[in-house]
Amino acid sequence: MTTSPRLSILAFALLIVTLIGGAVLLLSTRPEPVHIVIEPPVPTPTATTPGEIQVYVTGAVNQPNQVIRLPYNSRVSDALALAGGTTANADLTRVNLAAVLHDGDQVHVYEIGAVEADADTSIIATPQGGARVNVNTANLDELMTLPGVGEVLAQRIIDRRDQVGRFTNMADLDAIEGIGEALIQRLEPLLEFD
Repeated sequence: MTTSPRLSILAFALLIVTLIGGAVLLLSTRPEPVHIVIEPPVPTPTATTPGEIQVYVTGAVNQPNQVIRLPYNSRVSDALALAGGTTANADLTRVNLAAVLHDGDQVHVYEIGAVEADADTSIIATPQGGARVNVNTANLDELMTLPGVGEVLAQRIIDRRDQVGRFTNMADLDAIEGIGEALIQRLEPLLEFD
């Protein structure tokens, strides 16, 4: 049995139309492609926490002559507690227990009646936090560790430094309201200017 060429062409055309229709149907029912955009989160500022500090504790404490590790912003009282506390003959009136410590400080607790040797600039946290404080770079808290210098006077020192410039000697401090001859004499061994 032979098929007519006309029937073959018709079958072929029907097959082509079916294929094209199927392709159109397939393409028209296909979902739209989704564009995914990845947006990283907005960076937030992170506060870096300073690491530990080390201080050297000497004098009238129960465990003297040791290096103690403390968290940043620790106080003299924290260092003394880690050194086993003070002995019964410790002269705590010569130590500012609230002074903020810095890495490398030495905390020395004198015994009652002990005479202070010539100003030892390596002993930072005594008396009254009597470090050799650089008046030209010290912040409010550092200035407040000085005997006789409270928050108001420390702020006056900073304001004067900002307005006039660096201090060069003790006479420059005398121009600040609230600093007289007596306080100048007390501060002189505790300050530096370079």
